[in-house]
Amino acid sequence: MKRRNFLKNGLTAAASTATFGAFAAGNTSILTAIPAEKTFTCNFAPHDGMFASHAGKDFIDQIKFMYDQGFRAIEDNGLLKRSKEEQDKIGSILAKLGMTMGVFVVDGGDNWKVSLTTGKQEFKDTFIKTCKDCVELAKRVNAKWMTVVPGFFERNLPMGIQTANVVDALRRGAEIFEPHGLIMVLEPLSDAPDLFMRYTDQTFELCKAVKSPACKILYDIYHMQRNEGNIINNIDRCWDEIAYFQIGDNPGRKEPTTGEINFKSIFKHVHDKGYRGVWGMEHGNSKPGKEGELALIKAYREVDYM
Repeated sequence: MKRRNFLKNGLTAAASTATFGAFAAGNTSILTAIPAEKTFTCNFAPHDGMFASHAGKDFIDQIKFMYDQGFRAIEDNGLLKRSKEEQDKIGSILAKLGMTMGVFVVDGGDNWKVSLTTGKQEFKDTFIKTCKDCVELAKRVNAKWMTVVPGFFERNLPMGIQTANVVDALRRGAEIFEPHGLIMVLEPLSDAPDLFMRYTDQTFELCKAVKSPACKILYDIYHMQRNEGNIINNIDRCWDEIAYFQIGDNPGRKEPTTGEINFKSIFKHVHDKGYRGVWGMEHGNSKPGKEGELALIKAYREVDYM
């Protein structure tokens, strides 16, 4: 059987027993436990825990498993909160396997709580300090992109004042990142209606105001389908400010093919426009356990348009 069809056609019960017996026996040689798959055309990036049922809880073993299934990038939102030893191990295995580090969040997963919209100096100082910390971390893991969310909409401040406060803080962040070739990617979200930044046109406007190659858009397809739809047209409108994409089907925020979004069409459109960057798999698995992990890989094989 051809490698690229191995998972696409599913596993028989006998093949499953033979393939995964090494895991049941405690074999930690992840790279040889499962036949290697063809590298995906799109640079899809799984995250910690997505393949824990096959590879175990250790993130390094998960990364090896991801590589063996054809993935060539990862994401780790909470990278900043990991110990330096963990960060170094992640950087080392990525370098060894020739994999790309996708985004991590500027303060380890909850930067939207530091609301830059308020103009408060304490929040701006925290943001600037964290940006400086991220420069050193990016060097350790060879990262390029860092997610930034400005915070909450402030009902007691006019929209223009909030926008100016955010632009001021982002310009300070850009001054830190730009000399190192790093990019903070602004992510409009759908998680809460009281977040300040929710739409592509607003995020586009912020990037144009900051005027730096270090400040671009993270276009999360799941969030933007919920907030505004019209995915391909809005990508085209904001194209020159988009530096990174994330994936999640809607409803449910699971892998492609589980919801309403035509990912194969989107991937082809963006690829044809010249994008060769990372596609962060920012979603959960639709099914639990090994079955769910294999279903996820099969779904990505189906939508990886070539």
